[in-house]
Amino acid sequence: MTTPLPRRTRRSRSGPRLWTFGQAKAALPYLVSVVRSLREHSLECQSLRSQFEKLEEQPGRPDRRTLITLEEIKRQLLRAEEEVAAAIEELAVLNIHPQDAIQGQVLLPFLQDDQPAWMIFDLFDSQPIRFWRYYDDTESTRRRLSAAQMN
Repeated sequence: MTTPLPRRTRRSRSGPRLWTFGQAKAALPYLVSVVRSLREHSLECQSLRSQFEKLEEQPGRPDRRTLITLEEIKRQLLRAEEEVAAAIEELAVLNIHPQDAIQGQVLLPFLQDDQPAWMIFDLFDSQPIRFWRYYDDTESTRRRLSAAQMN
């Protein structure tokens, strides 16, 4: 009896994962969780970088308290950056690509008329997956998913 190949091996031989609307819809709870985490940690990084820059830009030589605060911010920033990287890696394993972490938008590849395209997941949309665009379209392009695409 032959042992079947693990899923990852089969998938990697057939190329990158392409999504269907049904698969994307089924993955919504997971996507919401990971994209929310990515967004929160990206915002945390942004805030910590801003705090760090403000402290560094203060005139004069930093005192002991400021130096300690700068070191603590560096530690927090490193942790937040690791969390961002982990969320991006988690998405990358599924061939999902961040478009705008702060806006909560990621892209899921699929084929439309035998051309590569993206389904756009938007964390803040009441219907998180309702738009798509071709790979070659500008980032601002949004086409509404048709009833046929959703089946």
